[in-house]
Amino acid sequence: MVGLGPAGADLLLPAARRAIERTPNRFVRTKRHPAVDDLAREGLTFRSFDHVYEGATTLDHVYPVIVEALAEAAARDDEVLYAVPGNPGLAERSVALLRARDDVRVELIPGLSFSDLAWARAGIDPMVTGARLADAHDLRLPADAGPVLIAQVDSVLVLSDVKLALLDELDPDAPAVVMQRLGLPDESVRELPVRELDRAVEPDHLTAVVVWLPPRSVGAAMEGFVALTERLRAPGGCPWDAEQTHHSLARYALEEAYEVVEAIEQLPFSAPSEDVPVDRYRELEEELGDLLYQVVFHATLAREAGAFTVRDVIAGIHDKLVRRHPHVFGDVDVRGTDDVKRNWDQIKREERAEKGATSAFAGVDPALPALLYAHKLMGRAAALGVEAPSAQEASAIVVDAAGALAGGAAEAEVRLADLLAAVVALARSLGLDGETALRGWAARFRERLEGSDHPETLRGVPAPQASKD
Repeated sequence: MVGLGPAGADLLLPAARRAIERTPNRFVRTKRHPAVDDLAREGLTFRSFDHVYEGATTLDHVYPVIVEALAEAAARDDEVLYAVPGNPGLAERSVALLRARDDVRVELIPGLSFSDLAWARAGIDPMVTGARLADAHDLRLPADAGPVLIAQVDSVLVLSDVKLALLDELDPDAPAVVMQRLGLPDESVRELPVRELDRAVEPDHLTAVVVWLPPRSVGAAMEGFVALTERLRAPGGCPWDAEQTHHSLARYALEEAYEVVEAIEQLPFSAPSEDVPVDRYRELEEELGDLLYQVVFHATLAREAGAFTVRDVIAGIHDKLVRRHPHVFGDVDVRGTDDVKRNWDQIKREERAEKGATSAFAGVDPALPALLYAHKLMGRAAALGVEAPSAQEASAIVVDAAGALAGGAAEAEVRLADLLAAVVALARSLGLDGETALRGWAARFRERLEGSDHPETLRGVPAPQASKD
């Protein structure tokens, strides 16, 4: 078995030419190859299997027929030569079937592959980029990001199918490199938008397409992002990134977290729902990316110290979520959200005990914003059996505390604290978060002040349902 190379006989390897010249009984998978015509002019002819292609309904029927005919010829004539386009060791189904047989002895003489020319013309090093090959007739795009060479784009129908598959992964204006008749005098290499592929190209059996795929899985995207972060820290990267420490980055983690909250506050209360346009999520998408960078940055620093890696962070939160959801991943039965919360709190207490924490309030950071801190303290108290007021009871406490404060009572700061704590208790009874609610009010108030509709008082600042949203 010899490879004819990707184009004319000038790209035929010397070993293949010698085998062709010394073997009189020659077969070729198809005569539709430039080297076959060149060799014929030198008197080196082949019997082809083109008639098998013409009589078959699918390619699955072609290759077994070719293999059986070659095996019979070898048994009858002792030695035959079988030539295929390109390299017989690459993407040749008939060759693979022949090598799997026990009744024939196979000698394989390689040839220059069309992919070698394609990568050279595209300026792509497969070893560096992780480039992949794909068959247009059975297109399965790889999950990894990087260049992919799609071969055997031999008809308009096949090219149209390739275009549709690419549009599932790429922007319509993403570039695609169309390569035709590589190695021949009329070779063509041009770049087109993916959307133009089946409009501007007349494909033939010597046509291939190269595209760059983005990450197609969460894992691949995450690996690429981690690699980018490490590159910024490495020698020759960014001087600012290289100088950072955990402590120097701490304020950025806080800032990015608050910006995520602010982006959330810009969404209507009904989100996520079908009536919220997807373009309303763009700011949240960007801010979540900024926050994710802080997570990966700190994990990168920890990896440099030999402490942990991003993989450890992901595995840790994965296992924690599985452990805290025994009603999903175990045999615990729950009747509703209240049971879920009780189980969650109990599991957290057990985890804290395993770590040697003695206080029921371990992990509740006093540095949290006051409303959020009070909210968490009340949550821990409830877990300890301290009875929380109902919404009606909390409302009455709010009224009493506000009345005491408005009446000019002594110790005004203490009374104000009682009022704010009562508001937090009311928010908890209603399943709300006071910190988030107040930030939302502040965002709407600021929007009113920065616009033309200035409120005359603090009363009546509209809720999200009544705003321009």
